Amino acid sequence: MPRCKQCKIKFTPRYFNQKYCMDNIDCIKAFNESVKLLHLKQKEKAKIKEKKAKIEQLMTKSEWLKLAQQIFNKFIRLRDKHKGCISCDAPLINKFDAGHYYSVGAYPNLRFNEDNVHGQCVYCNQHRHGNIHEYTIRLPIRIGNEAFEQLTTNRGQALNISIYEVQELIKIYKQKVKILELETIN
Repeated sequence: MPRCKQCKIKFTPRYFNQKYCMDNIDCIKAFNESVKLLHLKQKEKAKIKEKKAKIEQLMTKSEWLKLAQQIFNKFIRLRDKHKGCISCDAPLINKFDAGHYYSVGAYPNLRFNEDNVHGQCVYCNQHRHGNIHEYTIRLPIRIGNEAFEQLTTNRGQALNISIYEVQELIKIYKQKVKILELETIN
């Protein structure tokens, strides 16, 4: 038998998951307060969800792309955290970047290509401008010659992506991040 949350006396519940005995006025008041609090929390959650939906409606394509890039980069960091830096093979400890072989500015169509982006130490990516010479040597070894040739072939294509497609990419990579995070826990 459960104990009443208010008076701490054991009681026989009348319905599933009953927390208050309802035998005295203090227990009834406590129950009513808990119901009011629950309704306030639900209203607050609904307001937050509504506000988020309004913000998303006002987001531009570039804002969606920025959000997608953040989630994609998080995926790359999780995927490559046990591999060395793609350019110098240094262990990727603490903070490291998701370094693009073909830059997002010059080749926007490859910004979400998993073969084009790899874990890279901050020194190589930011201070040595990607350390592209070493990246070029190690990339075919990591992804294979065929994938490297395909990447090189695809670099000239245009990026024609709608906001809806960017939103779908966000969902896909959020799911991939979730899977990798679960694997790290286990």
